[in-house]
Amino acid sequence: MIQLFRNLTKKDILLIICVIILVVFSVFLDLRTPEYMSEITKLVQTEDSTIQEILNAGGHMLLCATGSLVCTICVGFFTSLLSARFSRSIRRKIFAKVEDFGIAEIKKFSTNSLITRTTNDVTQIEMLLAMGLQMLIKSPVMAVWALMKILGKSGELSIVTGVGVIIIVVTNLLIIKTVTPRFAKIQALTDKINGVTRENITGIRVVHAFNAESFEEQRFKEVNEDISNTHLKVTKTFAMMDPTMNFVMHFQHLGIYVVGAYIIARSGMMDKITTFSNMVVFASYGMQVIISFLLLTMIFMILPRARVSANRINEVLNEEVSIHSGGFKGQTKEQGTIEFKNVSFKYPDADEYLLKNISFRVNQGETIAFIGSTGSGKSTLINLVPRLYDATDGEVFVDGVNVKEYDLKELNNRIGYIPQTAVMFTGSVEYNVSYGDNGKEKPTLEKVKEAIQVAQGTDFVEKMDKSYQAHIARGGTNISGGQKQRLSIARAIARDPEIYIFDDSFSALDYQTDAKLRKELKKYTKNSTIMIVAQRIGTIMTADKIVVLDKGECVGFGTHQELLKNCKIYQEIALSQLSEEELQNA
Repeated sequence: MIQLFRNLTKKDILLIICVIILVVFSVFLDLRTPEYMSEITKLVQTEDSTIQEILNAGGHMLLCATGSLVCTICVGFFTSLLSARFSRSIRRKIFAKVEDFGIAEIKKFSTNSLITRTTNDVTQIEMLLAMGLQMLIKSPVMAVWALMKILGKSGELSIVTGVGVIIIVVTNLLIIKTVTPRFAKIQALTDKINGVTRENITGIRVVHAFNAESFEEQRFKEVNEDISNTHLKVTKTFAMMDPTMNFVMHFQHLGIYVVGAYIIARSGMMDKITTFSNMVVFASYGMQVIISFLLLTMIFMILPRARVSANRINEVLNEEVSIHSGGFKGQTKEQGTIEFKNVSFKYPDADEYLLKNISFRVNQGETIAFIGSTGSGKSTLINLVPRLYDATDGEVFVDGVNVKEYDLKELNNRIGYIPQTAVMFTGSVEYNVSYGDNGKEKPTLEKVKEAIQVAQGTDFVEKMDKSYQAHIARGGTNISGGQKQRLSIARAIARDPEIYIFDDSFSALDYQTDAKLRKELKKYTKNSTIMIVAQRIGTIMTADKIVVLDKGECVGFGTHQELLKNCKIYQEIALSQLSEEELQNA
């Protein structure tokens, strides 16, 4: 937790200093009140005292109470401001860190866990600062200060107060030891319940189609009961605190008066007044000590969970990013070239290589396609170009420069990437197509229209309400899969990159639209290099070069006609989709 609080800014530290000063002054005023009570007690029992003297002491008590109230209000304001500022800063840092994560880091934490850490875990820290900071400062200051004021006045009454303090401390330590591991379990279960809920909402159409509502309800019920039962155990444990505190408070109050009565009974007349006055002060200070530990108890209810949350946040902030940006931003001797030199790849912690010794070169304006059975490594191979992963062995070059040497923004500006699953963001059609920063001027509406036209999306976009300003829901749930793919392709076209990467990006299109799109794309991108992953022979047969992958190895390389003659696996794929006559006439 200390590591997390190193993220405090100078303004935050200044706010904490103000809170400490105000809390100490508030405690000073609170502890002055019993002294005025003692003075009033003596004045009432003294024959020559006047009403004015009693009123003066009462006025001082009222001023102390008012001053303490003002300080408490200011402390509440400053701690709320501090907690809001700090949580905003931490959320921003978590988000920025996750933005730098590669796919490997995302898989390590999981999406559900990252959402929980950015929201629920940060909220726990915010609650600790908002509610706990003033208690954490006030409680020990008040307890120590109050004990110092009473310890030298009466040994018997000090023992009564000490016994109460020991009982409270032991109880709190036992409870903390019991609940801390349960709080870690609660946060893990929160990740799980987020995952189940997110899965159900994302796949709601499949759930309905397969009548799996009962199954999903049962899954949610099990996770929900787990987290509820753990919460109940924690709540039951904390429930012991309240009766314990009440018992100690009343026991101490009663003990002070019983012991005080015994002391008064054996004292002389003049000592009785002093003893009674001390007893009133002891009762007040003893109450302050118990209140201090009650405040600490409230902190102990927040602190264990906040500590677990802080550790989870630190895990994200301290995670070593696997993809590091290089420093190259200059001009290159080559344009639009891609080269793989003896590239092999395996996932972190995997035993076997997914790609083995892949080598090829593509020049500017050429189209290279990749085909093979499911799991052969096609998507993984092209993901090495934009550095979604880094090659385990060998080198990948773009424009003659190793991709690891590029500044990541510079590398991405050279590439138009269309992922296997089309991603749409909440906003308009124009917003989605002109999305991102390509190192140039943001695409104009005319450029957006041109890109959509090349992607064969003009017809359906102009029929939508508000046309290019039509609303696209999160994930593109209000448009079809084919429409999402075409807008995703248009987004890459609008960037005018040197290199296009299509990761099975035509799969949701019908054959006619696919053919039209590739024809227009070939005209528009004649000076650009294109990489295509596809399952359809019809999509790749016009490519300049085709790479056939099987179990991570290159088993065929050449044009469509060449591979039909000399690559058995390509022949099998081709014949499974087209007749011999269609293949010969292609």
